[in-house]
Amino acid sequence: MFDYKLLAALAAVVEQAGFERAAQVLGLSQSAVSQRIKLLEARVGQPVLVRATPPAPTEIGRRLLNHVQQVRLLERDLQGQVPALDEGGLPERLRIALNADSLATWWGGAVSEFCAEQGVLLDLVVEDQDVGLKRMRAGEVAACVCAAERPVAGARSLPLGGMRYRALASPGFLARHFPDGVQAQRLARVPAIVFGPDDLLQHRYLASLGVEGSFVHHLCPSSEGFVRLACAGFGWGLVPELQVERELAAGTLVEVLPERPLDVPLYWHHWRNGGELLATLTRHLERATRARLVRPVD
Repeated sequence: MFDYKLLAALAAVVEQAGFERAAQVLGLSQSAVSQRIKLLEARVGQPVLVRATPPAPTEIGRRLLNHVQQVRLLERDLQGQVPALDEGGLPERLRIALNADSLATWWGGAVSEFCAEQGVLLDLVVEDQDVGLKRMRAGEVAACVCAAERPVAGARSLPLGGMRYRALASPGFLARHFPDGVQAQRLARVPAIVFGPDDLLQHRYLASLGVEGSFVHHLCPSSEGFVRLACAGFGWGLVPELQVERELAAGTLVEVLPERPLDVPLYWHHWRNGGELLATLTRHLERATRARLVRPVD
């Protein structure tokens, strides 16, 4: 049988990215958390953590974390069916990975009603849409929004729709770098703005224009900061249409190449045995994203 105090220690260390913060969350000493991890490793006969900064789960650690995530959700269902089991603790905290652009645009409006009705707190992990699924594979989250269609083992994926991105820049930036009009081949030689090293949208966009290889760019790991830099004339970049409706209307940002949008499909991934809470959230998202995302993904 599993000792869930040991599994809770493993989950806390991974979710809190270290032993010290895990100890604070669990109300234990750091030494006690370390001892629980060592005892868990002794029982399974192999390491469950890679002692790095931050600590990362091993393959068996990932399996145990996946189990913990699903047990937490199933326990919530059981407490709802058997009120005597509810110890009146804190509301359930649902850990979800999603991309920063979704968080900055449609996510809040789509999910706020669900959280209020269900009494759920969210613990959001921000990852690029191309790599968010790795958090679920590692057992760190119960669900994620990402651009990958294929689910990990034991999970399901649901197409939500497409986020439409447009290549935008300030009028001053275009006047400075393209006084005679934008030439696609020159885009790689003027500054772009990229969210982070995992952000491949600009690469994809340039490739669609027949421009391959590296290009000069700023790195800005903030959706709001990204827009501010573009408005200030730092560079051109791909920005969600939902995020810049006012800037486009006011002319603060303009299209680099009109009518050349890039649509990025988004998928909702969740554990098959995630209980009624995840099933309810899945149904809610399916409805709520219809009016917010570009179109259903084929």
